[in-house]
Amino acid sequence: MSERAAPFYCPYCGDEDLRPHEAGHGAWECASCNRAFQLKFLGLLTQGLQRNDVAGQGT
Repeated sequence: MSERAAPFYCPYCGDEDLRPHEAGHGAWECASCNRAFQLKFLGLLTQGLQRNDVAGQGT
């Protein structure tokens, strides 16, 4: 099993100075804007991704 992915930047200020937060898995704190946030995987979509190719259809 692979390591969990870490965020590359803060979703609030965009800074890259992130550290794991003491709240547990998926919790991060930003040293730049002094905010803490949590990431959570909700699951896979049942329909998946669908392309909307209007240009490819000859109408």
